[in-house]
Amino acid sequence: MKQQTIYEVAVIPIGSLNTIREKETVFSYFSNLSKCLDQVIASLVINGWESKINYTAVYRSLKEKGKYVAEFKIANNKIFKIVITTRTINPSLTMLGIEEKP
Repeated sequence: MKQQTIYEVAVIPIGSLNTIREKETVFSYFSNLSKCLDQVIASLVINGWESKINYTAVYRSLKEKGKYVAEFKIANNKIFKIVITTRTINPSLTMLGIEEKP
């Protein structure tokens, strides 16, 4: 099977406000980084958040660190963070350490 890289976007609630109104982490998956960022930026703008995410920064961070993290705050209180990571679909299968029968 052909291996493919996909992008996982996790919106993780953090900070003291999460203890008042608990929210779960939301995961979304995209096969195209450009479409992924378009959706993230559109969601931020629609909900009134300033978008400080750009394609070049995300691409470089994924290449260097394997993930991109952006935190969002109001009045120095962290509200949530967005974590973008790469995942591999259909990884190559190994023999799981099992040797050939003698």
